[in-house]
Amino acid sequence: MRARQGRPVAHERRESGRPTDDRQEPVSGWQKFRSGVTELALIVVGALVISSVIRAFVGQLFVIPSGSMEQTLEIGDRVVAMKTADFKRGDIVVFKDSQHWLGAAPAERSAGGKFLEFVGLLPNTSSNYLIKRAIGMPGDTVACCDPKGRVTVNGKALDESAYLYRLDGQTVAPSSMSFKVVVPAGRIFVMGDHRNESGDSRYHLDDVATGEYRGSAAFIPVDDVVGPARAIFVPLSRFRVLHIPDTFSGVPQPSAAAPRKAQICTGDACSP
Repeated sequence: MRARQGRPVAHERRESGRPTDDRQEPVSGWQKFRSGVTELALIVVGALVISSVIRAFVGQLFVIPSGSMEQTLEIGDRVVAMKTADFKRGDIVVFKDSQHWLGAAPAERSAGGKFLEFVGLLPNTSSNYLIKRAIGMPGDTVACCDPKGRVTVNGKALDESAYLYRLDGQTVAPSSMSFKVVVPAGRIFVMGDHRNESGDSRYHLDDVATGEYRGSAAFIPVDDVVGPARAIFVPLSRFRVLHIPDTFSGVPQPSAAAPRKAQICTGDACSP
């Protein structure tokens, strides 16, 4: 049967009997404001979650607090340390001060600053981290100096002119002290690029720590390395990617397995 035609229906009726109009009620200013605040909060929370994940698993910003890596890194530079990347001989690495090179307790930020640092919105300025160049890997023999005053790794002399500090146009000496070490298993030997201002592995070869052998504190545990510094991020005028210098490409691998304890010679004294 054909439906009977009738007058146009202006509205339908709900079960309650109230008419349902097709027109929407106007949104109040308060509703708009609340919707905007909710949307902004979701964006902020999402950004913080992403930032926290990146900081925990990918990379982290660190502020350069001293001149030990000049002129490669200047005081106040922000560098990105990549947690997901392996580091190699010649890399600049950020590491925890588990060997207590610094001695003093780290300076602390306010609660708000700590939160922003945790989520990665502020760089880590904690003084219980250091940054140096990895010169020797486990098993490497690192010595200074050869007849031309150069540092050698596994017998290969390093040409460090590309990164060592320059004073009045002259490159500083690779080391003012003589030494020869065999890096123990699970540790690395590090040095700053500004050798005259860097309290690096060389200056801890005679340290005596409770329960450890003499000089053990000079070698940084691999597990304490946050990661290699891959770029200067801030200031933008100094932005650049950090590479391993070419001189490290010709260093041979160690001829023997890394010892359990480091072999250390400073001057004429050797141990063990």
